[in-house]
Amino acid sequence: MSQPASEPHVIVTGAAGYVGRHVVTALLERGFRTRAVVRPGRGGEVDARADVVEADIFASDFEVASLVGEQTLALIHLAWEDGFVHNAPSHMLRLSSHFAFLSDAVAAGAQRLSVLGTMHEVGYWEGAIDADTPTAPRSLYGVAKDALRQSTQIALSDKVELAWLRCYYIFGDDRRNNSIFARLLEAADRGQQSFPFTTGKSQYDFIDVAELADQIAVASVTPGVTGVINCSSGEPVSLAAQVEAFIADNALGIELEYGAFPDRPYDSPAVWGDATRIRAIMAEHAATARG
Repeated sequence: MSQPASEPHVIVTGAAGYVGRHVVTALLERGFRTRAVVRPGRGGEVDARADVVEADIFASDFEVASLVGEQTLALIHLAWEDGFVHNAPSHMLRLSSHFAFLSDAVAAGAQRLSVLGTMHEVGYWEGAIDADTPTAPRSLYGVAKDALRQSTQIALSDKVELAWLRCYYIFGDDRRNNSIFARLLEAADRGQQSFPFTTGKSQYDFIDVAELADQIAVASVTPGVTGVINCSSGEPVSLAAQVEAFIADNALGIELEYGAFPDRPYDSPAVWGDATRIRAIMAEHAATARG
């Protein structure tokens, strides 16, 4: 069983995940002592500079107070099962475990709490998504995330500084994700010269995972930053433009077969995050760092 660190530190759950490993590195690069919480056996998958804790945080015998203490500057909760499988039953089955863990972390002394959200909480939407955009999720993943957002806001926001970090379409480190970019790399590995595609006209908010991780790190450690924050680029880009750029940047030699698949009727023609607040947070942090 781990013990709470005796020096000021930031804790990251899900630290060996697709986003988590980059958040750990971003924190370390900014000078924060970081405790990376991973599932047993995955300690070697994170930045070696981190203090690694291998644990099942949802196990019945896990004591959150053994991890979190008064020296915990911030807890960044990224742990989530089946994040790429949007209608997996696990999203709902694990929901109460996430709520219990976060509640126990606050009781144990965490000073700030940041939880990773998703644009899928919103459901179908056209245009910019801001902190007040109504939510109507259309997948179990979105339903579970939205329920966790609302429940923690009700139960914990008066006890701790609580930030909900809503992310959008992520690329980069593409061998580790389950996106169209990973599938393009796999197609190139197989020697494919063409790739069936939609019209590519829909516009989304794309952000590199390293930039996203830095936004998460800074927003999570900045006192006073609470509520829903869009961790995003704030710029709508067509799927076709993003994919064509990816093919060119990686010299994949693949031609897209436009129109081979129909556009999905439940996809918005254009949706992106309002990045006004995260840009201000990052700018203020940069100005402070410069002295």
